[in-house]
Amino acid sequence: MKKTAAISNKIKTIGLLFVILMSSVIATTIYLNAKNEKDALIINIAGKQRMLTQKISKNVFYLYHNNQHSFSELDNATQEFIYNLNSLKDGNHLIKIEPAPTTAISNQISKVEILWSSFYKNIEDIKKLLQNRNGKNEKTLKILVDTVYATNNNLLNEVDKIVSLYTTYSERKTTFIKYFQYLFALIIINLIIYSYFQLKSMEENAKKFIELSNKIKEGKLNEPIDLIHFEAEKEIVEATNTLNCFINKINAAMAYSDNASKKLEDLTNEFDEILDELSESRDLSSQLYKSEDMVIESQENLLNFTHKLEELKKELNSLSKNCKTKESIV
Repeated sequence: MKKTAAISNKIKTIGLLFVILMSSVIATTIYLNAKNEKDALIINIAGKQRMLTQKISKNVFYLYHNNQHSFSELDNATQEFIYNLNSLKDGNHLIKIEPAPTTAISNQISKVEILWSSFYKNIEDIKKLLQNRNGKNEKTLKILVDTVYATNNNLLNEVDKIVSLYTTYSERKTTFIKYFQYLFALIIINLIIYSYFQLKSMEENAKKFIELSNKIKEGKLNEPIDLIHFEAEKEIVEATNTLNCFINKINAAMAYSDNASKKLEDLTNEFDEILDELSESRDLSSQLYKSEDMVIESQENLLNFTHKLEELKKELNSLSKNCKTKESIV
C-alpha cells in the first residue's frame, strides 16, 4: 500500500504557506505605504524648488525696482533652495530621505546644481550692487537683473524635469510592487484551491475507513474477512494496518474453529459407522476388538482436538485483550 504524507504534515505545510504568503502581502503593503509617503515628500520638495526659483526672481525684481536693502526674504529663499537641493542629491537623515535613487535623477540634479551656481552668483552680485547703488553700477545691475530673468525659466524647466523623473520613478516602483501583490494574491488563490482538494481527499479517506470499519462491526464483509487496502494519509494507513491485524487474528480464529468442527464431525461419523457395524455383525467379539481400537484412536483424536480448542481459546482471549487495550488507548 502506497503511503501518502501525514495529515498533520499536510495541515502544517498548508498553514505555513498561508502564514508566509499573508506575511509577505502585509509586509509588501506596509513597505508600499511607507515608500509612497517618502516619495510624496520627495516630490513635494522637488516641486517646492520650482516655487523657490520664482520667489527668488520676484524678490530680485522687487528689490531692483523699489531700491530696498532688506534681503532677509531673499536669503531665506536661497538657503532653502540650497538645503532642498542637497537633500535631494545626498539624502537627509533628519527627514529620512534617501540619496538620488537613479542615475538619471542624479545627473539631472547635478545639471540643476550647475545652473544654480551661476544663478546664485548673479543674485549675490545684485545684492552687493543694491547695497552700494549709484549711477556707475546701474548699468551692470540692470544686466544682472536681466540675466536672472533670462536664466530663471531655464532653471525652472530643469527643476521641472527633476519632479517628472521622481514622479515616474515612484509610479514605476508602485506598479512593480503591485505586480508582486497580484502575484501573491494569485498564489494564495491557488493555495486555497489546493487546500480544498487536499481536505476533501482527507475527508473522503476518513469516510471510507469509517464505512469499512462499520461493515466489519456489523458483519457485512466476506468470511474470511477481506483485508482493507486503499491509499490514504499516514494516520489512516496506520489505523488500517491495526485493523488488518485484528482481521488476521479473527480469520485465524475462524480457521481453527472450522478445523475443530470438521474433526468433531468426522469423529461422530466414525462412531456412527461402528455402531452400525456392531448392530449388523454376527461376530461380536471381533467387532468389540475393532471398536476398542477405534475408541483408542478416537481418544487420541479427541486429545488433539482438545489441544486445538485450547489454542483457539487462547487466541480468542488474546484477541479480546488486544481489543480492550486499543479501546482504552483510544
